[in-house]
Amino acid sequence: QVQLVESGGGLVEPGESLTLTCSASGFTFNTWSMKWVRQTPGKGPERVAAINNGGRVTRYADSVSGRFTISRDNAKNMLFLQMNSLKVEDTGLYWCAQGFEGPDIPPYFSRGQGIQVTVSS
Repeated sequence: QVQLVESGGGLVEPGESLTLTCSASGFTFNTWSMKWVRQTPGKGPERVAAINNGGRVTRYADSVSGRFTISRDNAKNMLFLQMNSLKVEDTGLYWCAQGFEGPDIPPYFSRGQGIQVTVSS
C-alpha cells in the first residue's frame, strides 16, 4: 500500500531553516506529481508547493515563494521541502501528498500523517 512518511520537522527560531523529507513507497513514485500541504493555526489547509513527476515544474504559494524550495529524488523515492527564512506564521502541520493541484486529497490519492513545524523565539 502507499506510504508517505515525513521527517525533519521541529522547533526553530525565526529566520532559521529546516528541510522536510517525505519518504515514499508502495507506488511508482516517478510517475506522480507531489505536493506539500500545511495546516496553520486558524487557517484551512494550504498547498505550499508542488512538483511534477519529472521535477521540472514547480509551483509555490505566494506566502512561501522565494523562501521555500520543493525538490525530489526519483531514484530514492524522496520528496523534499527546503524552508529558509522561516517566520512565526509558518508554524503548522506539514504533510506530503500525491497530486499537484490545491490542498485537497482526491479519491485514490494519498497523504502522509504530517509533521509539526514550530517557529518561535
